[in-house]
Amino acid sequence: MVGHFQEFEDEYLETMYEFYEQDPNQRVRTGDLASRLGVAPASATEMIQRLAARGFIEYIPYKGAILTEDGLTHGQKMKRRHRLAELLLEVLPYNGNAHETACRLEHAIDDDLEVALSLLMGGVTEDPSGRPIPAPTEDIEQRISGNLGAVSLQGMGDNKRGSVMTILLPQKIVDGFEANGLSIGSEVRRDYSGRFFIDDRELLVSEEWASAIFVQLSTE
Repeated sequence: MVGHFQEFEDEYLETMYEFYEQDPNQRVRTGDLASRLGVAPASATEMIQRLAARGFIEYIPYKGAILTEDGLTHGQKMKRRHRLAELLLEVLPYNGNAHETACRLEHAIDDDLEVALSLLMGGVTEDPSGRPIPAPTEDIEQRISGNLGAVSLQGMGDNKRGSVMTILLPQKIVDGFEANGLSIGSEVRRDYSGRFFIDDRELLVSEEWASAIFVQLSTE
């Protein structure tokens, strides 16, 4: 990726990506962009001109702006990180405004954390509101593909086994699992009927909790 982006520049390209999701071929008028971002039209025009000078926007006065290939890549990356952040907040015991918090978190997510979150979420394709999570960029996809095998219990296939790596649940629930033999490092098996077992003991877990317990699948 070229250049260093300030957070407000990220927001502009991410918002341009939202318009792209609605219609990939439609130019965005600066007035519409300003309204979406809650800024003055003059400020939006200035920023669009700056991003156009850097090669991330193609801008034609009075006709509007459209993302270039580089701009599309960056906008897609930021939107993906935002929606991954919302997924993370969904599985945490978090009671605040998930959207506003995700807006702050997305700027702190680097490539390493994006890979980790992608693996942690086990290939989920929609955010909690049902909006599609954009595909990763090619470099991130290669890193994810090289670390395949980390999935939630809910995402485990039948007749699979794996070692518990993360439990994203309140401590009270985690303590209850530990009392029944489930903790970090425990080996969990899923049989052909979809039931979970630790050794020969069945693990009773709801779908909600199973989606917040992640394992590294065994390659055997």
